[in-house]
Amino acid sequence: MSHATQDKHSTPRTVSGLAAAAGSRFGARVAARRKLDGEWQELSYTDVHGMIEEVALGLIDLGIEPGDRVGILADTRLEWTLVSYGISLAAAVVVPIYPTNSARECAWVLGDSGSRAVFCETDSQCAKIGEVSSELGDLEFTIGIEPGGGEFTLADLRERGRRADRLQLDARESAVAPEDAYTIIYTSGTTGPPKGVVLTHRNAMSVCEMVQDLDFVGPGERSYLFLPLAHAFALTAQLASYDLGTEIIYFGGDTKKILEELIETKPTYLPSVPRIFEKLYTAAMKLQESASEADRERFGEAIRLGVEVRRRRQHGEQVTEEMERAFEQADQRLYGRVRSLFGGEIQQAVTGAAPIAAEILEFFYACGVPVLEGWGMTETTAVGTVSTLDHIKFGTVGRPMPGVEVKIADEDQEILLRGPNIFREYWHNPEATAETLVDGWLHTGDVGEVDDEGYLKITGRKKDIIITAGGKNLTPANIENDLKQSRFISHAVMHGDRRPYPVALITLDAEEIVPWAQEKGLPDDVAELAARDEVRSLVQAELDRANSNYAQVEQIKKFAILGRDLSLEAGELTPTLKVKRSVVNDRYADVLESLY
Repeated sequence: MSHATQDKHSTPRTVSGLAAAAGSRFGARVAARRKLDGEWQELSYTDVHGMIEEVALGLIDLGIEPGDRVGILADTRLEWTLVSYGISLAAAVVVPIYPTNSARECAWVLGDSGSRAVFCETDSQCAKIGEVSSELGDLEFTIGIEPGGGEFTLADLRERGRRADRLQLDARESAVAPEDAYTIIYTSGTTGPPKGVVLTHRNAMSVCEMVQDLDFVGPGERSYLFLPLAHAFALTAQLASYDLGTEIIYFGGDTKKILEELIETKPTYLPSVPRIFEKLYTAAMKLQESASEADRERFGEAIRLGVEVRRRRQHGEQVTEEMERAFEQADQRLYGRVRSLFGGEIQQAVTGAAPIAAEILEFFYACGVPVLEGWGMTETTAVGTVSTLDHIKFGTVGRPMPGVEVKIADEDQEILLRGPNIFREYWHNPEATAETLVDGWLHTGDVGEVDDEGYLKITGRKKDIIITAGGKNLTPANIENDLKQSRFISHAVMHGDRRPYPVALITLDAEEIVPWAQEKGLPDDVAELAARDEVRSLVQAELDRANSNYAQVEQIKKFAILGRDLSLEAGELTPTLKVKRSVVNDRYADVLESLY
């Protein structure tokens, strides 16, 4: 995205100086919008900077020293930002914890990092820490974000900060070097215990510089943030916002109200994972099922037309009068309705953390909601490659960010990365660090290819590649994503390593399968439906559709429908909703065995 009026500026050297720089540069500009008692409340950069200083001074008053680790166990909300920047300003290290983590998982993160303090959002989060506090010898302070939790609250801490000597902040900020640890983010990991990824202040600020170099977002932008700030993707969005002076709209805390809040707040920028776009696309496709063949054809023509017209406009190419007329008609019938689902003012969205089908991206692009796919990892400070409005190729994850080098290993096509955004080390794990960082190159574990225009295509993940008994290498993500385009299928997990043929575990989307079943007089219990022949026939038809895109050896031969969906709570999904294959394969080993 091009922002001709955006003022280029020198990015602070460290995250410790970012909030103060933002407060000075942007002052009365809106920094945050949050929902309180049903009403949206705005806070300026001046307001927020003052609160951050209070948090930092309160931590210093507690005795938190430079380099100490401080945890945050909370959902995405304004206070997460205040606490995070406050920790950095106090020269301590931010240790995010997913709010969905169990008490045992919280103990691992806090214990492994040696955190001295932790901020907990609610009584229930504080209770998790209470369960394991006897195991955490370094933990001294539990601070409640909401009243009633912790030994004392965030409000109490800020009050301590108001009474403290502000001159201490200058000394703390100046003591932080770019190579110092900014945050330790524990990878959710699809296998093994989480590793602590140490990201430095240089890593973090390099991402701000990249976003500025790309003119990706600019003054006046409003970002709706619902992704967990414990994830590097959301954290980098927060950093870039403070560097550029844009507004963050914090979701109200209920994921079921995201679409409602998008309409209310009218954001211009939406960082997201694929699921929200997949659900909206599924809803659009559902309407097409009852349409006539002629209407379905017109729908397809409208998508193709929208992609072509917007591509031509973006590149300054001529759009014929006939195309313009057809485009305006399609805008009234389709495109405008889709844009209104996002509030009507969305300029671009970015999706990452998991793959998304090219057909979904084309649909939203045609409708004027460009969903730009990017790729990165926690170890790359969430960025690596990205699509932009000027450089977009569906089916790829874009081109390298400024300053990032991409190389494909000759022997196994693993994607290697090098750049200022690459993490320093795994916390207290030199063996894993040495395996992952080799001669300055990050070995990502993803497999891919770079085309002659520099666009990267992810073709799989090394550890996920299935080698059949016949020696054929299969990439499960491709056919899994095709199956998930069905509105009735929530998850598909392909299996077949060292087996004669591929099989799959299928879970049903309760929001779609139950209404379908009710129309046909079938039970409305998902577990019962999973065993019904009618549902099996329905899924078989979807599998036949997906299989038709692949060679015989790559096609899924048999499947089982599970009685419930995979879930984060059951440990089968990561916080960004990626399937933990090893967990699923172990948990449903008997079911998989029955398919052979």
